[in-house]
Amino acid sequence: MKIVIAPDSYKGSLSAKEAGLAIERGVLGAGIGNFTTSVIPMADGGEGTLECLMESTKGRMVRAVVKDPLGRDISAVFGILGDGRTGIIEMAKSSGLYLLEESERNPLLTSTYGFGQLIAAALDEGCRHFILGLGGSATNDGGAGMLQALGVELRDSGGRPLPAGAGGGALGEVAGITANGLDRRLADCTFTLACDVTNPFTGPRGASAVFGPQKGAAPDMVDRLESNLARFADVIRDCTGTALHRLPGTGAAGGLAGGILAFLNAKLEPGFSIVSAVTGLEAAIKGADLVLTGEGRTDAQTAGGKTPAGVAGLAARHGVPAVVLAGSVGDGIEELYGQGVTAVFSIVNGPMSLEEAMRRTPELLEQTAAQVMRIFAVRK
Repeated sequence: MKIVIAPDSYKGSLSAKEAGLAIERGVLGAGIGNFTTSVIPMADGGEGTLECLMESTKGRMVRAVVKDPLGRDISAVFGILGDGRTGIIEMAKSSGLYLLEESERNPLLTSTYGFGQLIAAALDEGCRHFILGLGGSATNDGGAGMLQALGVELRDSGGRPLPAGAGGGALGEVAGITANGLDRRLADCTFTLACDVTNPFTGPRGASAVFGPQKGAAPDMVDRLESNLARFADVIRDCTGTALHRLPGTGAAGGLAGGILAFLNAKLEPGFSIVSAVTGLEAAIKGADLVLTGEGRTDAQTAGGKTPAGVAGLAARHGVPAVVLAGSVGDGIEELYGQGVTAVFSIVNGPMSLEEAMRRTPELLEQTAAQVMRIFAVRK
């Protein structure tokens, strides 16, 4: 019998690969039946996607010195798939919120310039296809910094170039865009954006209103960011003919998705769909007897495109039961049962602090996986 093990990471405790190996130890350690296991680490386009895809395709990591959200030099990493031509870049590695102290969070100042530098570095390595993870951004500049790093010039009403990487606050001065200097290699490239949000560029559900406060924007700052993004969208429309204002998904990563869609050969796809296609998850699930997946916390948000829901959906397509092993279980998991999840198990087996549970995650995953196998053996 075949068991497919496809968990996400357990944030703060285990990577997806480490979690998969712990679950596998529990499956094999149960000592019941003759099982073969396939461990396929997964992600949904957010944190851990880079490592997951490098692992599954035998790719390689590359480091480059780029600007952080506030323009300071840092060493950031991107990946190249085993095919040698597909670059995997998580924008958070260069322009992420986690790179800043809480007191430094200010989307009027933060920029995606370093993200553009990573794309350029991947071009130098021969990449012509790109998968871009847009989660965890510290920015609200509509991708302006990224575009500047790739050769686009933003100009004010006097025809003067705006400072490179000036952040979301500078967009209020944008009056024109010159794209003649855009890196010519980009014409031969394709970009797939891992994007699970449907928020538009501007408006009450747009980048500034919804995500700005998470990045340090006070209410008056949100209003300014919204006005600036709307101005930027107007100028982009005049330059490219693409109206980003209400376009679903373009508000991802502070409007970065919109900037990419307007100037690069790009498409939006759910993060899980991208990762599952690259890893060959569905082919592995075909003919399996059981699928085990999991994440740090399973609740109502899981049904919105997170890894366990995606894994279970593929399993249901092929009539395979799927069990979720969760670090913790919150409200709203009932919706998952309509998405292919057979059962959800919390791995916490008794009263313990969060710190203890996180420290013991490998052990708890093993124990819970072994118990699931005992139930499964009875079923079989």
